Amino acid sequence: MKRHLQLTADGSHTIQIDELNVTYHSKHGAIQESQHVFIDAGISYLHQTKGLKEYQILEMGFGTGLNALLTSIFADRMGIHVSYHSIEAFPLTADEISVLNYGTQLQQKSIFSQMHAATWNTVMPIHSKFELYKHHCKLNTFVTQERFNIIYYDAFAPTAQPELWTVEVFEKLYDLLKPEGILVTYCSKGVVRRAMEAAGFRVTKLQGPPGKREMVRAFRDH
Repeated sequence: MKRHLQLTADGSHTIQIDELNVTYHSKHGAIQESQHVFIDAGISYLHQTKGLKEYQILEMGFGTGLNALLTSIFADRMGIHVSYHSIEAFPLTADEISVLNYGTQLQQKSIFSQMHAATWNTVMPIHSKFELYKHHCKLNTFVTQERFNIIYYDAFAPTAQPELWTVEVFEKLYDLLKPEGILVTYCSKGVVRRAMEAAGFRVTKLQGPPGKREMVRAFRDH
């Protein structure tokens, strides 16, 4: 798949895949979208409501590493420990990574480089509050004994990869969550919400990031 760099409205980069007609992040602002969907509505919300000292997070789609970087910043700022697992079937190349500007924009160049240099399929400490486990696989082959407080579901849109938004997929994700865990995603399509509900989730719609009306936070209550 051919990928090329794009500049988004907040000055941060994203990557476009021409064949799928998708970008890794919103053209309205990559950093502000990730902050809104995954940090503010995800780990920040759960930390405000639960106040735990340690969180296990699963991300579907490591991609550019932006969600991981923002979570690392949050963990360090709040003094909590995060064990961060991320699934990626098609990693970016070293050349693609080298031109991304998140490290510079967020003043985290060293941490961002460490994340991308981290060995696949093993736990790698990034700093005292954050460890990263990058799984080089597809979601349907992902197997773990871990259970998670939060799932960042950042797969490409259902129009590009409908197989990643089915009842069967959400049943697997539901089972990977701890009781009272949450899943957050930018996608709020009716067919997606119904698939989540059929898998057992309690689904709530939230205000979306700039350029998107709604997003979803889904709960595993028990």
